[in-house]
Formats: sequence, structure tokens, C-alpha cells
Amino acid sequence: MTTEGTRLEIFSTWLSKATLVASTLFLALMALHVTLDVTLRFLIGTSFPGTLEVVSFYYMIGVVFLPLAYVELQREHISVDVLVGRFPAGMQLVIYLFAGLLGLAYFGLLGYQSLLDAMRATGRLETAMANFTFYLWPSRWALPLGFAAMCLATLANMIKAIRLRHAL
Repeated sequence: MTTEGTRLEIFSTWLSKATLVASTLFLALMALHVTLDVTLRFLIGTSFPGTLEVVSFYYMIGVVFLPLAYVELQREHISVDVLVGRFPAGMQLVIYLFAGLLGLAYFGLLGYQSLLDAMRATGRLETAMANFTFYLWPSRWALPLGFAAMCLATLANMIKAIRLRHAL
């Protein structure tokens, strides 16, 4: 179990860092795109068509959903453990694992539904109403990827907690 758990942790770490890098690239692109759009509007009175759509449907989706796994592996999600912190270590581990199972169920269901939505959107070549053809379907795939990475990170943290015999 330790070897498989370690492999899962390594893969989860790699995937979370890859999605974090992608998210960072989306953030940088968004900053450059908006800055260039505002600069063009100020200097020559025109802007890029579709800036709002690209920022809303591509950049923001990547920035929000892709880094979830990295935040989980760093244990930086919001948590309140005022009560649980007073429990014995064994009980804290049990509660941590139960919360992990709930997280796996929650993000697993979100990932499953978003996967179905992404497949449906891809099959229909989903577009947004704009002055030009603006495809939405590629951005739909960020959600199942982000939720799958989140589930993997949660599972890796749970295995690590069991191996270390204490809640993370």
C-alpha cells in the first residue's frame, strides 16, 4: 500500500502542479488581454472583439477550477477545527477521513456531471451568442479536469494521513 500510495501522491502532486501552471498561464493571459484591450480603447478608441467572452468563458474558468487540487495538496482550503482540534489524535484522523470521503463524493459527483455536460457541449459544438462564432465547448473540459484532480488530491491526502497515522 505504501508504494501505491506513494505513487498516487507523486502523480497527484504532478497533476496538481500541471493544472496550477495552466491556471497561472490563464491568469497571465487574462491580465495581458485585458490590459491590451483597455490600452487600445484608450489610445485609438477601439478594442478587441470578444474580450468579455474570452475572459468570462475561458480565462476565468481556468483560473478558478484548475488550481483546486494544488490548494488541496497544500491543505490551504478553508477549515475550521476549533472543536476537532480538542479531540484525541485517533478521533481527529477518523473525522478527517470521513470529511475526505464526503469531499470525494461531492467533487466526484460534480466531476461526473461536468463531464457529462462537457461531452454534451462538445457533441453540439456549443457556442455563445456573440457577433462572431464563439465556441464554449472547449472551456467546459476545465471543470471535469479540475474536479478529477481535486478527487485525486483528496485521495492522496487521505492515504498520506493513514500512512502517517494522524489527520493532516
